[in-house]
Amino acid sequence: MPLALGLAVCSAGLQAKGHGGQGRISALQQFLSRGEEPTVEYRAIRRLEAHNVKFGASGWMTAWTEFDHVKGFRFQVTSEGGSSYVRTHVLRVALEGEQKMWTAREPQRASLTPDNYTFQEGALAAEGLTALGIKPRRKDVLLIDGSIFVQPDSGDLTRIEGHLSKAPSLWTRHVEIVRRYERIGGVRVPVSIESIAQVLIAGRSTFKMTYEYETINGQHVGDPQPSGWSSAASTHD
Repeated sequence: MPLALGLAVCSAGLQAKGHGGQGRISALQQFLSRGEEPTVEYRAIRRLEAHNVKFGASGWMTAWTEFDHVKGFRFQVTSEGGSSYVRTHVLRVALEGEQKMWTAREPQRASLTPDNYTFQEGALAAEGLTALGIKPRRKDVLLIDGSIFVQPDSGDLTRIEGHLSKAPSLWTRHVEIVRRYERIGGVRVPVSIESIAQVLIAGRSTFKMTYEYETINGQHVGDPQPSGWSSAASTHD
């Protein structure tokens, strides 16, 4: 289930030795020392799509999504198409699940903190990023077993990859997740979430959600249009 990650992190006061005896902060220490970032208020268009290979069923949805500290998370579907089952039981359920999480004040369960994860120093990866290992301290459907990818000089998070540490249900056996982040208006925000799940009987199922922001913390950052969208071509019900 795609959920917005709260990116709270704690301080780490350690330094590693660099060449020539100079102190050098590792990418992991940079990441941990960034401190907690406030929850972002925003208004954005999201485009969601899901596809099941075995049954050839696809669905898509476009929705305005908003979050603020007074009204919480809410969404309004502007257009949709494809399989009614996929739209109702996958896409809408994803948005409703996020809404329930915020209502229950549970984002801290998914935050990238030492309370939730152990971290491992990594190595230089593709795109000039540093990959750091993350291991959940408990089995939880909101926690990912895998890696985070950060800017080596700043520790700024750009991507999370791995599998959910706990299966969402008896029907869903394994879920691979990729979440991508960018800084927009000086604030780190999610820009896409993709997953591949192995579902009992149904087999391989894919999900993708992208974000296009209109405002972030009251600042106008874009002009997304809630136009119809049909990358998922199937219309099976």
